[in-house]
Amino acid sequence: MKFSVCINSVTGELSRQDAIRLSKKLGYEAVEFWEGTDFPVDEYKQVVDETGLKVACMGSGAVPLVDPAKRPEFLEKLAEAIANAKSLGAKGLIALAGQELPGVSREAQHDSIVAGLKEAAKLLAGTDIVLNIEPLNTLVDHQGYYLATSAEAFEIVGKVNSPNIKVLYDIYHQQITEGNLIANITANIDLIGHFHVAGNPGRGEPYFGEINYGEVFKAIDTAGYSRYVGLEYWPKVDGVEESLKKVLAMYS
Repeated sequence: MKFSVCINSVTGELSRQDAIRLSKKLGYEAVEFWEGTDFPVDEYKQVVDETGLKVACMGSGAVPLVDPAKRPEFLEKLAEAIANAKSLGAKGLIALAGQELPGVSREAQHDSIVAGLKEAAKLLAGTDIVLNIEPLNTLVDHQGYYLATSAEAFEIVGKVNSPNIKVLYDIYHQQITEGNLIANITANIDLIGHFHVAGNPGRGEPYFGEINYGEVFKAIDTAGYSRYVGLEYWPKVDGVEESLKKVLAMYS
């Protein structure tokens, strides 16, 4: 299993640069972050080049897809994020559906997401960069968010029908929303471009809680997934370094 360290969550108060250096020191080969636009790209690139780490995934501007009025802004931010991803060698970007719009049917919002991602696919065509739409749980962490289930996310990606548009399957979020992790993952592995992991409950270290990550990772490997799995957790019991060491020792 190839892991990337999310330097927004796991590494706490460390600067982004120090977080990247720590990931290298502990034996990781990739990092990821939520920034995609409006951040000091050159500073990130300097430390990425210094350490030789890969950038597995990054943000795309966080403009919601449910609202067609915001589509020009979404595409403008995405174009900037694509340029930044190319500079950093990143192969993955993250897109968010956005909060559900009051008074607008779910069908209309679903269609807006599909239309926005089809436009995104045009910007990404000819690159090896994948934009991953992320469903989030609405029971604990993201009340009011439009896209909660993996089934709808896979349906959206199927309608877009582009190799550059896939799903970010966050195992923590989907355990809360629907469970049935291994069956849902393996049945749709070709539509998944990135994973996030954290323990449940609490979104802490993945070796605590009710998710048997050893079995989940084995199923992901067997299904033929070869991209990175992002560690997007907040250490609750062990310190940053100890928890990252344990993940590598237990699962890589």
